[in-house]
Amino acid sequence: MTSTALKAVLIAALVALSLPGCATLGYYWQSVSGHMQMLNAARPVDDWLVDPQTPAQLKSRLALTQRIRRFAVTELALPDNPSYRSYADLQRKSVVWNVVAAPEFSLTLKTWCFPVAGCVGYRGYFSESQAHAEANPLKAQGFETSVYGVPAYSTLGWLNWAGGDPLLSTFITYPEGELARLIFHELAHQVMYVQDDTLFNESFATAVERLGSRRWLDRQSSDEARKAYAVFEGRRQQFRALALNARRELTEIYQEKEATPQHLRAQAAGKLVAMQGFHEAYSQLKASWGGYAGYDPWMAQANNASLGALAAYDELVPGFEALFEREGRNWPRFYDAVKRLAGLSKDERHKALTTNPGEIDNG
Repeated sequence: MTSTALKAVLIAALVALSLPGCATLGYYWQSVSGHMQMLNAARPVDDWLVDPQTPAQLKSRLALTQRIRRFAVTELALPDNPSYRSYADLQRKSVVWNVVAAPEFSLTLKTWCFPVAGCVGYRGYFSESQAHAEANPLKAQGFETSVYGVPAYSTLGWLNWAGGDPLLSTFITYPEGELARLIFHELAHQVMYVQDDTLFNESFATAVERLGSRRWLDRQSSDEARKAYAVFEGRRQQFRALALNARRELTEIYQEKEATPQHLRAQAAGKLVAMQGFHEAYSQLKASWGGYAGYDPWMAQANNASLGALAAYDELVPGFEALFEREGRNWPRFYDAVKRLAGLSKDERHKALTTNPGEIDNG
């Protein structure tokens, strides 16, 4: 990336600071500088592949990503642009750390608003310590918080002129099926992104990643990769079903009641029982997996905030999958239908996806 391009990105970010409702200067500075450091570390994949210093295992993974990238364009009709054609070794476990927060008796996430992206239910930091520094005052205000690492994020295609989103060391070693899922998910955000509707955006991208990864595995993968993905995906679906049940129980407990000490005590007691049941059910599930502990870190901080954040990624997915079927499994037609949905009000589009995705007006 040229110094001119870097300056242009920096200027664009600084201009955003003057817009109403923007975040603090300090927050924007860490966002801009963190992203710039990532882009500066990125080199074209072709350069990594011909470099004799590049480890053979990394070359193999990078070559796989480019096959996945071509498949995304030719088979899933996802954007053909510079994103995921370069690679950066960040030498850390996550690219950013997100902060989410929810009240003591609610699964509704606190939102933060930004000039272009709109209002979202998280705030991201390129430093884990800064993320915790953001969470601590929220805890003091009575919020339940969760800080979690994120392996990738999308700039929604806005920076493709400057090289796009790079592949990262934070996810390059993922199993084949998971690697494909992640790339498809992030590219889906470049197809459709609606301001102030995290649930719609993330559910759409999750639907694309699930549908796309199934097609990739069916057509491009080895039996070994398919079997490994089937095990991983089976566990994921079992865990999400468990979390969904916990969310339903807590939602019922949190139904609006009079804010009297008696009602608050009843809610606290019901919440304690529900969370204990969630942990016990997880222990039984983990035992059925032979002790697989991949979800232990998430469970260690499970609360209203983490459960609320999980909902944003899968609540509307069945509706999007039904819409894909209605459109004859034709990707361009599916994307057009999603764009028509995006033109509705938030309530209308959510209702359409939860009640009658097969009857959405073709327009």
